[in-house]
Amino acid sequence: MSKRDQADLVWQTLFIEHSPISEACRGVLTVLDHLGFDVSSRDLSAYRKSYAEYNIEEFIDTAFEIANIESVVTTNDPFDDLERPCWLEGRPVDERFHAALRIDGLLNNWEEAVPRLNEWGYKVSTHFGGNTYGEVRRFLTDWIKRMNAVYMAVSLPPGFVFPEESPRVKIIENCVLPVAEETGKPFAMMIGVKKLVNPGLRLAGDSVGKSHIEVVEYLCRQYPNVKFLVTMLSRENQHELCVVARKFRNLMVFGCWWFLNNPSLIEEITRMRLELLGLSMIPQHSDARVLDQVIYKWSHSREIIANILIDKYIDIENAGWKVTEDEIRRDVKDLFGRNFWNFVGK
Repeated sequence: MSKRDQADLVWQTLFIEHSPISEACRGVLTVLDHLGFDVSSRDLSAYRKSYAEYNIEEFIDTAFEIANIESVVTTNDPFDDLERPCWLEGRPVDERFHAALRIDGLLNNWEEAVPRLNEWGYKVSTHFGGNTYGEVRRFLTDWIKRMNAVYMAVSLPPGFVFPEESPRVKIIENCVLPVAEETGKPFAMMIGVKKLVNPGLRLAGDSVGKSHIEVVEYLCRQYPNVKFLVTMLSRENQHELCVVARKFRNLMVFGCWWFLNNPSLIEEITRMRLELLGLSMIPQHSDARVLDQVIYKWSHSREIIANILIDKYIDIENAGWKVTEDEIRRDVKDLFGRNFWNFVGK
């Protein structure tokens, strides 16, 4: 079945035969509406025709303007065969796009990574003989410089523990953390994804599990000179993550990731974070697989976060604290940008 036929089936099943009330379906409607399309027409052919009138540059400009964002940080994977040549060729990069060095291929698939690293001139061995750690550190440093990466990032399973004798932990301990400390680049950990619980769904086959908060505590305590950006996928981890963030200045909690990116959960988690952490966190991130998603994710999230902030300002007003418009603008800028950029050191 072609992609177009797949899309036709999805549209017919999720939008025509059933009301599109899930957050994912509502997101599609929000994007269409914000792009100026007639959502009430339910005319998929007309939407396709309107999309086809954009070139890439025009659509990027349009999406940024509608989403009201200045820049984005993108996931950039040197193990991606489509992406790697673009970096090696030194193609010009739109200054609104900042890179994050994604290292899932290194940490989660070490045996497959070894022959590729050797092919690229990094002399490593599966059993970490010779100068393997030094070569992996060189690989990380080279790609941080090549991408001008803002941070290093990886998604991790619920069972992730540290320390242990796995290849993943050996590389984190001997390579990732030393490079993070040396370069000042944060290490972003997105913890809690169970990969391919239904392999037949391929990229859509991942799920979620409760993770070990002790890992975050240990890393923040043992590596005080390393900055950690952390988000956890399970709802059940959110309260303890907030509490840990109160204890370590080198930990920044961010976003409502993936399966948490639903209005009821965004509201619950954001209220809890504000009550436990005040304004010293990053309430949301785009987490957009395709650019269109920044339109609906920020539209939906901003409305929720704004309403929560209104409640919180009313609470302190009722206690006698008068808040000025300038102070509110300051707080919003912190939550939606400055907290992140100050933490990563830009």
